Amino acid sequence: MKNFIIIVVNKRKKEAVTVQKILTEWGCLIKTRLGLHEGVLDNCSEIGSIILEVVGEPNQHEEIVRKLNLLAGVTARLVNVPIEK
Repeated sequence: MKNFIIIVVNKRKKEAVTVQKILTEWGCLIKTRLGLHEGVLDNCSEIGSIILEVVGEPNQHEEIVRKLNLLAGVTARLVNVPIEK
């Protein structure tokens, strides 16, 4: 099973620091992190996306998602993808 957390930050300037703090708290579970930002230079967007590949226990993944979803303007979803052997 591959486990991913998909995060959309709609109020990036307001919530980015808190999102980063939560991710740092759970940093040992994050195997891969990809941040996507729509704007560049003078055209900086308020919307950003983060894709995490996570390891560890399912209850830990659910707790990360729960904490992120408590933030206004942040939506997080856990995606579990089965691996065929």
